Amino acid sequence: MAYAYLFKYIIIGDTGVGKSCLLLQFTDKRFQPVHDLTIGVEFGARMITIDGKQIKLQIWDTAGQESFRSITRSYYRGAAGALLVYDITRRDTFNHLTTWLEDARQHSNSNMVIMLIGNKSDLESRREVKKEEGEAFAREHGLIFMETSAKTASNVEEAFINTAKSIYEKIQEGVFDINNEVTFSTLNTFCLVGCFFFFLNVQNSPSLEGWTVKYWSVPFGYRIVCHCDKNGLK
Repeated sequence: MAYAYLFKYIIIGDTGVGKSCLLLQFTDKRFQPVHDLTIGVEFGARMITIDGKQIKLQIWDTAGQESFRSITRSYYRGAAGALLVYDITRRDTFNHLTTWLEDARQHSNSNMVIMLIGNKSDLESRREVKKEEGEAFAREHGLIFMETSAKTASNVEEAFINTAKSIYEKIQEGVFDINNEVTFSTLNTFCLVGCFFFFLNVQNSPSLEGWTVKYWSVPFGYRIVCHCDKNGLK
């Protein structure tokens, strides 16, 4: 299906805050109560309509573990939007937001739209972070804020679409050159995926302490060299 724009999103935040569940709810309209930890990155896509224009959302769900942060940082390039997620029932995930935000702003376009999401709003009885605290953090750092529930689908649609609307407004105002961003994103993503899948195939091998792979991307004539060890991809 033809589309007017392609918006790349990246979902970031600590392990277990519900990033993968948010993606699954938005793309597939379903909730998976038991979900394996994301290894590296997962991908989803969906078409939406804004102002009568078809827009494709390309969404990268990242791992929250520290050992995969080098992979996560690579996927900021070309991202027009980021969903920064914490768990309202875990104070530590809220306390780590500043670190995630610093990472995002250091490695992304300065005009990237960031939506702060307090997930698991259905677990009100276990709440450790007040909604007002999320709102205050968002105001302080110039973010959009929303509480969601991947389980009940509350505000999930709105979180993704409102982020897209903010990106679209920036394009109309001329402060965001989305076409240029997507060009770099495509090349970056293609090369990273090749290296990442090599890493997945060998990461559990007990006999390999370190290795180097040379990977050729034929369509772009682009060569990448990855070094991996038991602690992750370098």
